[in-house]
Amino acid sequence: MGIGVYGEDKPGIVAEISGVLAENNINIVDIEQNVLQGIFFMFLVADMSQSSISISRLKSLLQKKAGKLKLEVNVVPFRHSRERARRMHVMTVIGRDRVGIVHDISSILYELGINIEKMSLKARGDLISIEFFLDMRGEEPEKVKKLLKERIEKSGLDAVIQPEWIYRKKKRLIVFDMDSTIVENEIINELAKEAGVEKEVGELTREAMDGELDFDTALKKRVRLLKGLDVEVLERIFRNIRLTPGVRELIAGLKEAGYKTAIVSSGFSYFTDRLKNELGFDYAFGNELEIKNGKLTGNIKGRIINAKVKAEIIEELARIEGISRDDIVAVGDGANDTLMIKNAGLGVAFNAKSILKEISDGSISKNNFIGLATVLNLPSEFKKRVED
Repeated sequence: MGIGVYGEDKPGIVAEISGVLAENNINIVDIEQNVLQGIFFMFLVADMSQSSISISRLKSLLQKKAGKLKLEVNVVPFRHSRERARRMHVMTVIGRDRVGIVHDISSILYELGINIEKMSLKARGDLISIEFFLDMRGEEPEKVKKLLKERIEKSGLDAVIQPEWIYRKKKRLIVFDMDSTIVENEIINELAKEAGVEKEVGELTREAMDGELDFDTALKKRVRLLKGLDVEVLERIFRNIRLTPGVRELIAGLKEAGYKTAIVSSGFSYFTDRLKNELGFDYAFGNELEIKNGKLTGNIKGRIINAKVKAEIIEELARIEGISRDDIVAVGDGANDTLMIKNAGLGVAFNAKSILKEISDGSISKNNFIGLATVLNLPSEFKKRVED
């Protein structure tokens, strides 16, 4: 049997309504209760199998009690259907608030045959986040996730979709790419401008993206073009770096919530190390530019951090922290982040190209970066501080 109660919030509602059930030997097997804008609502699932009272008599008692509390109550009898296998997923939708968002998303879910079992909505300023608990039933989850992400993105919103068990599992480490993720800049392009080789570096980047050059070769050739650049130029570029809006607050909130944080970049350690110190990251990895006599030699020291090595670093960090890959969140924007995102328990494409969106659990656009707080269930105190 289902029992719905709603009305103006006041102390003692739960105690009074549950008291009627207890007095009649009726067991509460599930309950959902909340208060929104001063309006109380509660839904109970109750087991009457051990009670001798009739449904009509119980309804009368509940309505009498609700009347004294100036509430409305509804009683809905139902039969328990045979339990079927469920494929529960949690979808977090983030975007700028506007009329019709819930309708747009629920219509998409309905068209795809996906049942909404629970949802909650939070608005912070003009940023809105909605969590949908979805039963994908007999559908193929990966196929449905792909369709959902595509349809929701077309409606101007961001979505991250994860199996419920992953959602429930508290993450312990979050790994970010640097260029065009933590910072808005592509730092190698800034260096190329200073060295007067922007066109040449851009061409090498294009060749790498088109598959004409492997990443390692392209990086070595680009760095070689920077030979002789004064280290003071690197310092000036760092001072002028533009952090992605919301990064500083997000990292502080993650630290307060107990996360370990890391930058894993195919960019340069000169910048990842400084960001580590400035923002409080626990780990930072980047390609090391060789510097002699205050100038770049045009060489890279040590291993080159490419897509494969990024994935290996994920494994290294898991061993260091004594955690599994399921405890790790990875956030990146480019093809070089593909393996890192696939190897993490939760992979988020940030302001990314389509190749990364396809293999990630969801994507977040540049204007909604702080929405990661909702995806990761950061405490409400953090969200309020960001709003303030």
